[in-house]
Amino acid sequence: MTKHRAGVVVVGDTVTVVLAELPTDTSSPVSIISDSNWVLQKGDRGPALAVLHQRCADFFRQNAVDSVVVKASAVPQGSVKLAVLESAEVRGVIIAAASSATKVSCLSKAVISRTYGNRKVDEYLKDDGFWGEQTIGEKLKKSSREAAMLILATR
Repeated sequence: MTKHRAGVVVVGDTVTVVLAELPTDTSSPVSIISDSNWVLQKGDRGPALAVLHQRCADFFRQNAVDSVVVKASAVPQGSVKLAVLESAEVRGVIIAAASSATKVSCLSKAVISRTYGNRKVDEYLKDDGFWGEQTIGEKLKKSSREAAMLILATR
C-alpha cells in the first residue's frame, strides 16, 4: 500500500512543502504529487501565524498525509539574528499544525548527510540525474529539492 509523505522546509517566512506518494517497493521512484510554497501573510504576526497553522493542518488532513518530515533547526553560526528567530517561530507553528493532523518528525541535513547514501545533502541537491532517477510525477522545482530529500531520506 502506498503512503503519502510530506517534506517541509522553512526559510524565513516561506514554507516549502513537497507532497509525495511512496511506493511499497523502496527501489521505485517516489511520485511527486505537489510542490508548493506558502508565504506568511503580511501584517500582524499573530493572526498571520494562526492562518498559516490552519492552512497547514487543513492541507495535511485533506491530502491524507501519513507523515510529515520537517527540516530541523541547525546550530546558528555566529550571532543569532532576528530572522533566525522568526524562522524558528514559523517552523514551530508548522510542527504544531502538522502534529494536529498526522505524525511529524524533524530531521537535520547533518543527519541525512551521515545516514543517506555516500554524499553530503548539498551534493544530492545539485545532481539533476539523481532527481531524475528518484522522482516521477509533478515537476519538482530545484528550490524544493531539500524538502523532497527529507522524504527520500526517511523511506
